Amino acid sequence: MKSKRYRMAALIVFCILAGGLFAYGYRVLLSSEQKEGHELTQGKFLPKLAKVRTHLYFLDEHHRFLKAEERTLSRQDSVVQRARSIVHALIEGPEGELLPTVPTEAKLLSLFVTEDSIAYVDFDSAISDKHPGGGLSELFTIFSVVSTLALNIPEVDAVKILIEGREVKTLAGHVDIRSSFRPDLLMIK
Repeated sequence: MKSKRYRMAALIVFCILAGGLFAYGYRVLLSSEQKEGHELTQGKFLPKLAKVRTHLYFLDEHHRFLKAEERTLSRQDSVVQRARSIVHALIEGPEGELLPTVPTEAKLLSLFVTEDSIAYVDFDSAISDKHPGGGLSELFTIFSVVSTLALNIPEVDAVKILIEGREVKTLAGHVDIRSSFRPDLLMIK
């Protein structure tokens, strides 16, 4: 009976020491991982996202060309995630003197890239409803989205704009958007 108590006490002491050693090792691992550029998120070690320079195309102050505004965005794992991040930044608008091309009320509903390198960008109806109108303004909106995606993401050659999940005839009454568009470098200064 006495030997059983000693064995039980020894087992308890062993478990306490092993637990303390495990906790110490975990703490050391945590601090070394954080020093190497990793962060603990929801109990998992995730690498901090690298940054990538991106050129967002907005309207110049004279309303004549699209101009690039350089931004540093988090590098995303997939083409679709990167494209979404870029479109969200485009919707937020320029940070400098350039003018927005997409209404800030617009929301990105969906985005996917096909095997033939066409990005399908689905906006809610605010992109049409809140659009200022006019053929030239529509062209700037379309080519702002197209150029920003195709010139930043090598896997995207062309862009097709959808509204509320559907192909529509025009963005705001002037420019036919039933087909996909490739970047037009003549619109960029």
